Amino acid sequence: MTTATHIELRIMDQRLQQWGLPRYQTDMAAGLDLHACIDEPLELLPQAPALLIPSGIAVLMNDPHMAAIVLARSGLGHRKGLILGQSVGLIDADYCDQIFISAWLRTPPGSEPLTIQPGDRIAQLVFVPILRPTFHVVEEFSTQTGRGLGGFGSTGTGT
Repeated sequence: MTTATHIELRIMDQRLQQWGLPRYQTDMAAGLDLHACIDEPLELLPQAPALLIPSGIAVLMNDPHMAAIVLARSGLGHRKGLILGQSVGLIDADYCDQIFISAWLRTPPGSEPLTIQPGDRIAQLVFVPILRPTFHVVEEFSTQTGRGLGGFGSTGTGT
């Protein structure tokens, strides 16, 4: 089952016309690659503070049941150590300014720096459904679960 969702995409850096507009790289890809819209090579030093890198795009979802998340590209994260400074970036449905990528090099101090070139694909954007429940404040829950009040690390312990 597929459903088409239309989202407005604003190109804020015209170099994307040459580097490639956001698109799915395969028929079953979940994420769109985001490019580093920088004017000159950018060197990331291991363990240095994260840097914000413009993506050159803005999106308008304008739907409270949708959000976008910015994720690291798995190959760059695994092989080169390039990850997001905040782990995951959340783009709310009403945010409509340029998307920035918080880039951080997780490799140990003393490791080789990583140079990002203008136009490099450095992150990915994934659109996700959002549930917006209403809350009913209660004194006690209406039912019990098998886990009960077992906290962090309580499953699989046999106690």
